[in-house]
Formats: sequence, structure tokens, C-alpha cells
Amino acid sequence: MKIDMVKPSILPGFMELLPGDQIQFNKLADTIRKTYESFGFMAIDTPIIEKSEILLAKGGGETEKQIYRFLKGSTDLSLRFDLTVPLARYVAQNYSSLTFPFRRYQIGKVYRGERNPKGRFREFYQCDIDIVGNGNLNILNDAEIPSIIYSVFNNLGFQDFTIKINNRKLLNGFFEALQIQDNSEVLRVIDKIDKIGTSNATQELLCCGLSFEIVEKIFEFINISGSNQDILLLLNNLNISNANFKDGVCELSAVTKYVKLFGVPDDNFKIDLKITRGLDYYTGTVYETFLNEYPSIGSVCSGGRYDNLAAYYTKQKLPGVGISIGLTRLFYQLNEAGFFKKEVNKSITKVLVIPLDNNIDYGISLANFLRDKGIITEIYLEEAKLVKKLGYADKLGIPFVILIGEKEVENKTATIKNMFTGDQITVDFNASYEIVNA
Repeated sequence: MKIDMVKPSILPGFMELLPGDQIQFNKLADTIRKTYESFGFMAIDTPIIEKSEILLAKGGGETEKQIYRFLKGSTDLSLRFDLTVPLARYVAQNYSSLTFPFRRYQIGKVYRGERNPKGRFREFYQCDIDIVGNGNLNILNDAEIPSIIYSVFNNLGFQDFTIKINNRKLLNGFFEALQIQDNSEVLRVIDKIDKIGTSNATQELLCCGLSFEIVEKIFEFINISGSNQDILLLLNNLNISNANFKDGVCELSAVTKYVKLFGVPDDNFKIDLKITRGLDYYTGTVYETFLNEYPSIGSVCSGGRYDNLAAYYTKQKLPGVGISIGLTRLFYQLNEAGFFKKEVNKSITKVLVIPLDNNIDYGISLANFLRDKGIITEIYLEEAKLVKKLGYADKLGIPFVILIGEKEVENKTATIKNMFTGDQITVDFNASYEIVNA
């Protein structure tokens, strides 16, 4: 019977990795997970598929254009496009069973049906943390978040990075003082100013109905620079009486003070009034993080404070603050930039046991012994010449091979070959662990 062959391929915007790269990817994810847990965040796992009414509660906008939506029978379903909206549903649904402040992390895939230029994906992992309060949430939680960002990227091997911070109340208050009625589009334009440039941003703001004089004042404001203390002093000296603006400056001052107390060095933390976060559910503090040695990557970690995200699912007031790392994009960009060392390991296996002359039983016993000691161990069970078996270990970068022949079985020993140095030694069965664990 003839088989119709199908060319193996995946959809554009989706990423698959070879085992060696997957090891690196998993190391990134594990480092982020362990750092989150070190701050007391607990893992949750929400469904990839949600009811469309949940994800589209706010309705319209870019979200509806990007969402993967389909019918299964009469049920209207969608793939989650981030982890924040499912969190809001989760907290509202499980409100009576949770302890507040609720500190959660989640690492999982999300889906966005958007254009996918090189380095961007339609299916990608996000690594989120959020602190959710019951009724209120102290502003000092906003100051702890940068210390977590700092720890994550330090643990990933970075020193030269900048966590940029701003406050949406401050921005909204400034726009209100300028008598701008609808500031949502203004915020979105400012959010992408580094990508589109000042000239294009000016044109877009003018198209929003703003006068050239107002646009000039906006640019003058967002370009205020200096040390964190200098910027705060300049903001206070503007003498803007708007209540939102005053609240924003007060919150930014508190967060800046306590970020330092949380242990974030001045070199890694800066107020930047251009940071807005275009999403409209942010209501206060906002963050963006940049790797200074890899400027083309853009922001690698972002987030902020939201006060009303769960309002569509519950009457309870559940304010929160959190951040997200786009792990898939971060890994891809760092890999392209040559950040990862090209390790010889293409396997997580540390020891390959090779039984010779059908001495399988002894080989299995030795493999079990090493696994019980915590050593990742494979046993080669295929019939092949020794050169092929050694070639298997060499191609995968397995550090040690243990050869089991008649003499080893008779003397209860193990012959261990270091695949990197070529050295070979025969030791007692129990001593094999000390050699491969050295």
C-alpha cells in the first residue's frame, strides 16, 4: 500500500528546539522559577483554553484581533493570550480559598495571532509573578518587584541591565493638567516612541487632535532626566496641582526609596518618564527592563500595578502588581546574540553504562545504583560495535562511559572512561559513584 508522504513542518511563529538548545532553555526557566520561589511565590497552572467571555470581558481592541478563538460544539473557546487575565479569573473564582496577599507565579505558554517578524512568536512562554491584595495592596509591594527582577537577571548571569520605572497616575495627572480628554492613545504612542522615533511619534500625537504646543510640552515632560532624586525634585517643582499627579509623584518617591532598601543598586534602577506600558489595565507603577549589552532586544521584563483587573469577574476589589518575562523571545534573542556558550553537552546524561558481551544484568544493577545516588545515567541496550557505542556518547557530550565486561562482572568492578580527557580507570562497584561525581 502506497503511503502519501507529508512534508514535516511547523506553523510560522512557533518554536521548536533541538535537545542541546532545549537544555539551555530549560536552564533559563529553572533559574527564573527558583528565583520566584525564593521570594515566596507559589506556583499555579491555569488552562490554556478559556471561555471566550472570560478573555474578552473588556471587549474589542487589539486583544480581540489577536486572540485564537474557535467553537467546539456550541461552546465559544479561546486560547489565553497572556497569564494576567486568567489570574484575575482564578483569584475571583477561588477568592474564599486563597490567603491574601496572594503571591503567585506561573510559567506557561500563551498564544497571539499577530504578525510574527523574526524573533517574535505566536506561541511563547511567559514567566509571571503577581502579588494580589484583598481590598488594598501596600505601595511597598511595588518596590519589592524590582528587587525580584534584579535577582532574576543576576542569577541568569547579567550585571549590566537597567530596570526603568514610572507611574501611570503621574502621567495621567500631567495629561489632565494639559486638559487632554482621552489619554489612552497618547500613552500608546509614548510607549512605542523608542521604536518609531520622535518625528513619527509627533505626527501620531498631532493626529490624536493635540496641538503642536501640547505635543511639545509632552516631549519636554517625558524627556526630564537626571538622577532619580533629581527627577523627583523636578517633578515636585512643577507645582502641578492635579490630585492624580501628586499621588503619582508620592508613589514614585516611596517606591524609589524602598527599591534601594530592597538591595537594588543605583546603576540598575532608573526613573524614566517615557515608560508607560500601553495596556490600559495598568493604574500606577509600571516597569520595563533592558539588557544594556543587548539594546536591540528591547524590553525583557515588564509589568506594573493594576487596581481593577478583576472587576469583570467579581465585586471584590483585588488590586495587584506584577511582572512578566517573555521567555521564548528572550531565549531566541540571546541565542542569536551569542550569549550562550556552545557547550558540548547535547544531553543531560552524565554517565552511559555500556554492557559488553551481553553482561546486561550487571550493567542494569550499576545503572540503578548510580541513579539512586542522584547521577543521571543511561544504559546502552542496542547491539552494535563498541566504536558506535562510544560514538553515541561522544556526539551527545556525555562525560563518562562505564564499560562492563566479563572481568568487571567477575571482580565486581567498573571500568570508567572520561570522554573529555580519554583517561580510563577500573574501580570497585561502589567506588564508581565517587569517580563520576567528582
